[in-house]
Amino acid sequence: MNRKCKSIQAFITNRCLLRFSEKQFLVDASHVTEQWKYYSRSPFQLRKIRNPKISSSLNLSSHSHSNSSNSNSTKIGFLGWYLAKLHSHPLITKGVTTSLIYVAADLTSQMIASEYSGSIDLKRTLRMAAYGMLVLGPTQHFWFNSMSKVLPQRDTLTSLKKLFMGQAIFGPCITSVFFSYNAALQGENGAQIVARLKRDLLPTLVNGLLYWPICDFVTYKYIPVHLQPLVNSSCSYVWTIYLTYMASLTKVV
Repeated sequence: MNRKCKSIQAFITNRCLLRFSEKQFLVDASHVTEQWKYYSRSPFQLRKIRNPKISSSLNLSSHSHSNSSNSNSTKIGFLGWYLAKLHSHPLITKGVTTSLIYVAADLTSQMIASEYSGSIDLKRTLRMAAYGMLVLGPTQHFWFNSMSKVLPQRDTLTSLKKLFMGQAIFGPCITSVFFSYNAALQGENGAQIVARLKRDLLPTLVNGLLYWPICDFVTYKYIPVHLQPLVNSSCSYVWTIYLTYMASLTKVV
């Protein structure tokens, strides 16, 4: 009887050990399978485990990449700030930008002419700053936005249409406003302003045809609409040197 009980106990023990070993084998097999799937998806991971140099080089490269990213973010910090201001406060940002460009252009024009006059007219510079801030900057904002809505495409033909409208409508209007604004602030009356426009407007527009069509075509075809006033004002730097010279001419007697 005891022998029979011992044999039954031994049989049960062997079965338990066999079931345990089978379960352990299945667990190990599934673990190996999952590892194999992972490394088969990314063989480079297996190489990284086998070769510690690769792992360390990867860490170094990721560290250098993060440093370069931080450096790039620092470099474009001002640009990002400016674009954010264009988005949040477009009128003020474009007005300030145009004002600064006009101030720089007027000072350049006066420094070129100072060889003969020997002085800088700060009142004239303030007039240019106010014109850029209050008149040209907002006007450019509405003009370029209107053009993008009326003619939203940016192909060559559409860009030429915008160019023509700019030269036929925007250019004469804004140049007339510029001359009238400066003449009025210099104390000229209505008749003198009209006489100045008759004398200076047409030659200025004709000379502008030698410069502005190329600038306008590049602006309309290649520049996003929210940056078009900035590019246009940048092109205005050279043109404004000439324009402020024309505006500073003596009044018509």
